[in-house]
Amino acid sequence: MTRVLVLNGPNLGRLGSREPDVYGSQDLSALRVALTGIAAEGVEIDLRQTDDEAELIHWLYEAVDARHDVILNPAAFTHYSYALRDAAALVTKAELKLVEVHISNPHTREEFRHRSVISGVATGVIAGFGFDSYALALRAVGAAA
Repeated sequence: MTRVLVLNGPNLGRLGSREPDVYGSQDLSALRVALTGIAAEGVEIDLRQTDDEAELIHWLYEAVDARHDVILNPAAFTHYSYALRDAAALVTKAELKLVEVHISNPHTREEFRHRSVISGVATGVIAGFGFDSYALALRAVGAAA
C-alpha cells in the first residue's frame, strides 16, 4: 500500500473554530474523511497535525526514510522556518513529491504572509481553495482516484 503523509503545522488543530471566515468551518477529521474518499485504491492517507516544529521536521525525515510523498501545510512556519525548509528539501532531493498547501491564499492576507521559505524547495504549491487545496495536492502526487 502507498502512503501519503498529509502534515499540518501550528494552529491547524483548531480548524473549524479558529477564524472560520478564513479557514472554513470543517475540522481535520472532515479533511481526513474527504481525502480518504478520493484517494486512489491502495493509497493510505496518513494525516497528522502538530504545533511543534521539531515533530514536523522528524515527520519529514520519516517520509524520506520510508519513501512517502508529502502534502505539507506548514502554517505559520511557512514564513520563517529555515529548519523546516531544510527538512522539506531532503524530501524533494530524495526524488519524492512535496506539495505545499494552504487553505487560504496567503497573498491576499497580511504582507508578512506573502513570503514562503518552503516554496523554493517544494515540488509545487496550491493555495486558496479551502480543503480542495489538499484534494488538488493529492491529485498532484498521483494518489487521487
